[in-house]
Amino acid sequence: MQLLITGGAGFIGARLARTLLQRGHLNGQAITRIVLADQAPAPADLAADARIDARVGPLLQHCEGLRSGAVDGVFHLASAVSGECEADFDLGLRSNLDSTRALLDALRHRQAADTRSGAAPARLVFSSSVAVYGPDAAVPMPAIVTDTTLPTPQTSYGIQKHICEHLVADYTRKGYIDGRSARLMTVTVRPGRPNGAASSFFSGIIREPLAGVDAICPVSPEVAHPVSSPQRTVDGLIAVYEASRDAYGGRTALNLPALNTTVAEMLAALEEVAGPAVRARVRFARDERIANIVANWPTGARADRAAALGLLPEASFADIIRQYIADCRAGHPVGQPDALRGLAG
Repeated sequence: MQLLITGGAGFIGARLARTLLQRGHLNGQAITRIVLADQAPAPADLAADARIDARVGPLLQHCEGLRSGAVDGVFHLASAVSGECEADFDLGLRSNLDSTRALLDALRHRQAADTRSGAAPARLVFSSSVAVYGPDAAVPMPAIVTDTTLPTPQTSYGIQKHICEHLVADYTRKGYIDGRSARLMTVTVRPGRPNGAASSFFSGIIREPLAGVDAICPVSPEVAHPVSSPQRTVDGLIAVYEASRDAYGGRTALNLPALNTTVAEMLAALEEVAGPAVRARVRFARDERIANIVANWPTGARADRAAALGLLPEASFADIIRQYIADCRAGHPVGQPDALRGLAG
């Protein structure tokens, strides 16, 4: 089996690749090759694996080669993030919409060539986002969004993700791909430096204090939001890929499991796991730009279709923090020896 992971050098993409390599199989087939397509080089541990083919450059450049290259399955994770899309409209369109359309067309071209041999269409999992939900004057957003809540995105990022969900559904309807869209909750705790996502602080208020660095929370403690750990997110993507067409249920997107929590509860969990001195490194300073974006996001989510696939959220946010600490102690991410410096003593 040959797989493609777009955004494969990113945090979730790399974790997905490591998980798949460790498993050695997907959907009952042995994994022989994984192409990691990203604008950044693959992490060294992945690049050293003989089963990895790392390709660096914009996704639009890679898509032409997919028209004739062999690929059985795709995890499409590559995208510009929410804050970037608000700041640079053209970047969002190019990275999220144009690249997805080019990828789907490359797979459509392959399927047309493969039809003569009776080959099945490539299976594709698209990583959508909880950002497809939002409040609209005509369609109020419920406190808890579900698989059947009408998406009314209030950001360019959310709009682009929602458009791509429909593209995946239509290419599936036409038989060009076997597509599934999974709406990711906000993933925390992400390692490394803050990125351009408006949701970046959901990781920063945990990651930075654990590293011994002060952190600023740009929203109030009462802000509620659905989150997920990195590994539960990866497990969800794999389960969606492996689900039968009937088990997945239709062509519309499904929510991955969410732990519905508040900023205050996150910080209480940080104190529970790491102590009051670590919690004290977080202070509040409202950022109107970020706060206004977050105010249009769901305060909670439910994932009934994912639950039917056996997927459940974490029991507590403290468990998510413990997962991050365990990852750091195990050396992932590589090259961040000071990630837990704040826990010393």
